[in-house]
Amino acid sequence: MPWSDLPPLGTLVAFEATVRHASVSRAAAELHLTHGAVSRQIQQLERALGISLFDRRNRAVVPTRAAVAFAEQLTDALDLLSAAARRVRAATQPEPLVLSCEPTLLMRWLIPRLPALAGTAPELNLHLVASGGPVAFERESIDVAIRRNDFALPDGLPSFELFDELVGPVCTPDLAEDVHTPADLARLPRLHTRTRPTAWPDWAGRHGAPSNSTSSGETGSEQTFEHFYLSLQAAASGLGVAIGPLALVRDDLAAGRLVAPFGFVPDGSRYLLLTALPADDERVTVLVAWLREQARGLPWPPPRS
Repeated sequence: MPWSDLPPLGTLVAFEATVRHASVSRAAAELHLTHGAVSRQIQQLERALGISLFDRRNRAVVPTRAAVAFAEQLTDALDLLSAAARRVRAATQPEPLVLSCEPTLLMRWLIPRLPALAGTAPELNLHLVASGGPVAFERESIDVAIRRNDFALPDGLPSFELFDELVGPVCTPDLAEDVHTPADLARLPRLHTRTRPTAWPDWAGRHGAPSNSTSSGETGSEQTFEHFYLSLQAAASGLGVAIGPLALVRDDLAAGRLVAPFGFVPDGSRYLLLTALPADDERVTVLVAWLREQARGLPWPPPRS
């Protein structure tokens, strides 16, 4: 065998760590071994090589000149072995599927459900990217994207319908205690988001609700947030009432942090999975089936009569 004069690998690793740390104790801590185990590995290496590698001075161990030179070469060799192991390991791992998702949907709906995906399809390795709007698949190295169809889709791009967008006013249970009709919402602080500036009038038009005023002209304060997730967090914190898409507030509704006094109505848009991969790619098929399963249960129960 060409490697018959090679000492056991464990002895080499223990020796290299001891020289690098200039300490048996620190080498033992790095390797998750006992001090005695590392000392025995070094003694075994010395017997295999037929030389002493350290000068033992009281509690200190000082490597000999030959040991220092050997350790330098050994470090390079171990680095090569480690790199080879990483390459082999990486070759056996499935290629990650790069998934771009609108930020608020990613944070409030998708990420909380990923543990279920790991249990259902452990072979599906997702790399998540937060982004919205049109997708430059090739330039951004994206495989699949979850988007609301509020922009023109490229011709011929494979797409899969996931769920309709349903929206409605949401607030904490305490704020909702005195809300009996849509007109009562006008007395509450109203929360807006710059990413959907027409959310309130759009909901009012679809629900047949009045504008932001009561019969007496009384109106609450208004506050605008830069992103949707900020306005929804503000609503959950009791700062006012926001228009909440069902998918984004479903978990808060289930936990009782938010209530939807008048339920939800379709806003005419829907979420899609877009992909630059072939439509029959097995990973896409698995992901679409899982996303649709997670969306099952929408819509929420009907609005209060």
